Amino acid sequence: MKVNILMSTYNGEQFLADQIKSIQAQSFTDWTLLIRDDGSSDRTPEIIASFVAEDDRIHFINADNRENYGVIKNFYTLLKYEKADFYFFSDQDDIWLENKLALTLERAQKESQDKPLLVYTDLKVVNQDLEVMNDSMVRSQSHHANTRLAEEITENTVTGGTALINHALAELWTSYEDLLMHDWYLALIASAMGKLVYIDQPTELYRQHESNVLGARTWSKRMKNWLIPHKLVAKYWWLIGASQKQATFLLDLDLTEENRQLVEAFVSIMDQPLNKRLAILNKYGLRKNRAFHTLVFKTLIITKFGYRRK
Repeated sequence: MKVNILMSTYNGEQFLADQIKSIQAQSFTDWTLLIRDDGSSDRTPEIIASFVAEDDRIHFINADNRENYGVIKNFYTLLKYEKADFYFFSDQDDIWLENKLALTLERAQKESQDKPLLVYTDLKVVNQDLEVMNDSMVRSQSHHANTRLAEEITENTVTGGTALINHALAELWTSYEDLLMHDWYLALIASAMGKLVYIDQPTELYRQHESNVLGARTWSKRMKNWLIPHKLVAKYWWLIGASQKQATFLLDLDLTEENRQLVEAFVSIMDQPLNKRLAILNKYGLRKNRAFHTLVFKTLIITKFGYRRK
């Protein structure tokens, strides 16, 4: 069994060594860590090189050409670099709990590897000093974890740093253009064509700090949105539109008729008359994971308040 861990780095000198050490401390030890740096201007490349020199399981795949790709293309490049049975995604600033690999691999091996599979877990949110801010990111931010396409198509609950995918799923990721995030898109493929599995147990410490590209939603972040309602509405419409565009890529895959109808209904819902929009929402149970966000989501789709056709 070949296990690849894919790490994308960018100016991560402050916490990178801690994350790599937490991977080295895993109870499952037969892994390969592939690192691609995305054009760092700090000491990140030197830190990576120092670990490569002492651990032959760690590989710096672009030490001589650190062109900036952006996070999604960076992970795509890592995934396609070398074939494996299972792939894990790693951020540069978190801490993996020592049983993360073993726990997730054990669950993954219970499933058929002929179909796309994504297994993910809960995580603890911590500050930069690793003090726990929240014991469950999934419950605090999304109420529950998604495992069905009808849930995941409107809201992502998969954090890439907790995710494992099998090779059958890796082969179906063929483009990085116009995706919201790679973890969401891979979760959509898994739920549409195979299996999306959630383990209700934290396997990493998700570090929050000033340099996070994407961090946990906090009350301060929410309040900033609520204080400017028109920006909040615009943000909702942007998310709906971007998630529809991302979902259209599923239509290039060999979906079941049921899933194809669901995706087609979601991506075209704003082109339908009111009675059809209501019918689609009810038939497929399209909603968000929390009541307030469901209320906003459905109200906007029903009323088209603030909607601007692209």
